[in-house]
Amino acid sequence: MGAAMFYHLTRTPAEGLVPTLIGKSQSAGWRIELRGTDADRMARLDEHLWQGDGFMAHGIAGGPHDARQPVLLTVTGRNGQTAVEAAANDPQCVIAVDGADVEAAECDRLARVCILFDGNDEAAVTHARAQWRALTGAGVAAEYWSEGGGKWERKA
Repeated sequence: MGAAMFYHLTRTPAEGLVPTLIGKSQSAGWRIELRGTDADRMARLDEHLWQGDGFMAHGIAGGPHDARQPVLLTVTGRNGQTAVEAAANDPQCVIAVDGADVEAAECDRLARVCILFDGNDEAAVTHARAQWRALTGAGVAAEYWSEGGGKWERKA
């Protein structure tokens, strides 16, 4: 069972942290699902990964080569609408942004779950707290990371 890492964004937008998390996950030899809730937002992340500081090979779910993608961008629902099925690329790591849900049952097959949430958005904080309670209540090990002091620090 993989651990859930919660990243409380207060200074860095998700676009700033996602490439770092993808790089660390790929260094561990994992395939990644980058999960969001809005197709337009995922299209912007797609552009960012192609044109950001470093080229990151990836694809948007629904293409003919989904199973071969090292990073697959997916769109799911919020509040319990997330499917427990693995993405087509059989990821070992899920990076969830913008309130995309992660179910405890998924953690059984994953090495890592990263949940990024905007600390300046009260609804996002509330949603992240609910995910924390759901995952830890189901026995998933969880860590809370904050950048409040200007650098990432593990808090719990």
